[in-house]
Formats: sequence, C-alpha cells, structure tokens
Amino acid sequence: MRPPFPKGMPMRIAIRRASRNALLGALALVASALPAGAQSTSLDELVSAVVRIKTHINADGRTVENLGRSREGSGIVIDQSGLVLTIGYLMVEAFAAEVMTNDGRTVPADIVGYDHESGFGLLRTSAPLKLKPLAIGSSADVKVRDPVLIASFGGTAMVRPVFVVSKREFAGSWEYLLDEAIFTAPPHPTWSGAALISRDGKLVGVGSLIVPDAAAGGEPVPGNMFVPIDRLGPILGDLLADGRADGEGRPWLGLNTVEVGGRLLVSKVTPSGPAEKAGLARGDIIVGVNGERTDGLADFYRKVWARGRAGTVIPLDFERGGAERRIEVPSINRLDHLKLKSTL
Repeated sequence: MRPPFPKGMPMRIAIRRASRNALLGALALVASALPAGAQSTSLDELVSAVVRIKTHINADGRTVENLGRSREGSGIVIDQSGLVLTIGYLMVEAFAAEVMTNDGRTVPADIVGYDHESGFGLLRTSAPLKLKPLAIGSSADVKVRDPVLIASFGGTAMVRPVFVVSKREFAGSWEYLLDEAIFTAPPHPTWSGAALISRDGKLVGVGSLIVPDAAAGGEPVPGNMFVPIDRLGPILGDLLADGRADGEGRPWLGLNTVEVGGRLLVSKVTPSGPAEKAGLARGDIIVGVNGERTDGLADFYRKVWARGRAGTVIPLDFERGGAERRIEVPSINRLDHLKLKSTL
C-alpha cells in the first residue's frame, strides 16, 4: 500500500489529506504479513513486547542535570530471556531499573549496556517476562512513504499508524551523528524508546526524538526521529559481554554545538570535560579542525573523528571576541566520563 502523495504536493499537506482509512491500512498490512502459522497473532500480542521502563540514576551522574534522576519511557523485548532494547538516554548512568508490562506486572531489571555512538541501551529483567519478543527486521528495507506503526508502552491504545517521510543524516548537538536516521510523521506523543514496526510486523527502529522538520528539504513537518535497528547487530555481542562496544571509541570533546546563521556556536561546555579543561567556553564559535574549515555540524564531527580514536589530541580552531584562536583538546571516550558503575 502507498499513501496518496501526489507529485509536487508538500509533504505536510499530503499527510493531512491521507484518509484515516489509508493510515489504518497499515494495521491490516502488519496483520496480513505475519509469518506462516502465526496468523492468529493479534495486534495486542504483537505490541505486548513494548513495555514501560523506569530507571533511577546515580546521584553524581553526569547526565542528571539535563535528563534527571528518574526517567521513564518505552523499551522493546527482543528475546525470550527478558532482554529489553531502549533508547540509551533513558538508562545511561542508572543504578536500578524496572520494567512494567501492559498487563500490569512490574519486574526489576539490570543494566546491560549502553552505546553512545548509536544511542542504544539494553536492560535485562530479573526473570523472563513470558512475552513474545518483537522480531528484529531490517531498517535498510524501509522506504520513504512506507506506512509503518509506532508503538509505545500502553498496548494498542498507544499504537499510531504513520508514514516514513525521510531517511537522512542526523547530527545532534551532543556530538552525535547518524549517517541515516528514519523520520516519520505525524508525531507520536510518547516517542522515547518507542518501537517502529514495519509492514511485516518487525522492529526497524527505536524512538529517539520529536522534531519539527521530519521531511527532507527543510519542509516544516513535525514528526519523530528513530535510530535504525541495523545499528544494533554489529555491537550487540559487545554490549552483552562488556556493556559497551569494543575498542577505544571516537574522540569526545564535551561540547554542545548548534548551527546559528551558518556558524557553529558552542551552546554548552560539559563541566570537567576535555573542552572545558582546555579552555573552550560557551559562546565560542568553532571554525575549523587543524586548519580545515568546517561546513556544518556533521562535517565538524567527521573532521574530529577523522583525527583518530579516543585519546587523540584535537586541534580546534575557534573564534572568540572577533579573534581566531586555536586550542589543543585531549579527547577521551565519552563512556569514560560517565558514572556507569552502580552507586546510590
């Protein structure tokens, strides 16, 4: 099924004009595409794997200021033992967690792993949940204009049929970059850790953000951004074994940077982070890396990461008070800055 997106029509208008029946057709597509022998599976059973998670964060956690000490959102059960996939900001630096099923059960959960580069986090319940895991699909197979479902905790009442409106690069201000994120519209109200479910009833993304510009080309279409599930496979074994991806990781500076009028403005410097220790301050303007001019936020990150792995000294060119300067920032692995050990 393809929604009625007439050629040349703005995406926001096309989505508005798509009938409710056309949107709800995504539900029928999921049901009809279930594997042979599983046709009796209901939508309730399909989304029962989407659970509520609540986490309690270390008091001295580096993320407490921005994200708080108690966090709630959705998680997705992906195996029979109670392994739960979620968006990492819900559980990073947590010392305790619990999972609540749609039928009212609450089960304690352990912190398994966190990956800053993808944004994924993993928990495991203390006992199997006896829920059918949501099968993992391929985000590469999802196409723009495909009808899909977003499911957050709360059962079928929290399922929304939506459309994929773009697949494109996403650069976050917190030194975060996805080469290809999945953007959907209209927006889902409880997106954090929500499951993006394809037409064949499989998990293809995990909810990360609500955005004002989900469509490509800068068109003002509000929607959600999802981390593609294909990012999980290469790191899953490491997260299960060690709690983090193998290797030294990318160089991290401890900056929040936003594009303002075509310039890269430092909006925040992480306390005790590498950039603050080197002397960078809020309000500075990033202009280059080792003499190479930056062309936007994504290009800035790529130039930093191209210098080497975590621990590499990054020569940053910046502007302050109208004068251009350079500082040497000894980078670190972002995970080494966080308080990942369980403390009250």
